[in-house]
This record gives sequence, C-alpha cells and structure tokens, in this order.
Amino acid sequence: MIHGKATETAIAAMGVLAERYDEGRGRCSAEAIASARGLQRPFVAKILTELARAGLVRGVRGPGGGYTLARSPDTIYIQEVSALFEPQSADACPFGGGICGVGRNCPLHDMFTEVRRATDRIMKETTFAVFCA
Repeated sequence: MIHGKATETAIAAMGVLAERYDEGRGRCSAEAIASARGLQRPFVAKILTELARAGLVRGVRGPGGGYTLARSPDTIYIQEVSALFEPQSADACPFGGGICGVGRNCPLHDMFTEVRRATDRIMKETTFAVFCA
C-alpha cells in the first residue's frame, strides 16, 4: 500500500510523541517534532492540527505549549492515523480503474491484494507503543 505525504508525516509525528510520551505531562513543539524526523515545520504543524481535531493529540498554545498524545501510545493504532489521511478503497491493485478489473484482472492483481491485506492487518494490530522501545 502506498501512503501519501500527509499519512507519512502524521505517523512520523505520532512516533516522536510516542517516543517522548510521559503520560501527557511534557509537550513537544511542532518544530521539535519536525527536527526529530527531518520534516518541514509548517506541514508538521498542519498535520498536528488535524490530529488534534481527531482527538489523537492535545495541543497547548503559548509559552511552554506544544503537543502530547491524547492517549497512551499502546492504545492508539497506526490505522487510526492512516484512516484520517488516506481514502478508504477496496481496490487493492494499483492498476485498477481501466487497466485491472475491466474483464480479467491484471497479472499482478493477486500479489498486490495479498500485500494490501498484510499491510492492513499490521496497521490494525500495531499501536504506537512500537516507538517506545
């Protein structure tokens, strides 16, 4: 499964917050999160706003402000984050829409379907606790 830039950035940001999670006491700025993963700060700030709207992170403005996970990392599944930014599509083959599925499936269809199912399973079963090792 191919993820977009927003999904990749959201997972990276959540990973930083999971690594630094201290039961919500400390906060991490968008700048610190961006720096930790080599990301662009304005885009990270935009993604953090979306994550806050979804209730996955809490943000506090002003001096001493920043972001923290809204719940413990072991209760937030990677799929929750991905679902915010990725369109949900049953089409497991990247060659859909005129190439695959019109008549016979393409020669790669079954392989891509298997990969998609495995990826979906990992994302549904894996929490951000993996970043806390």
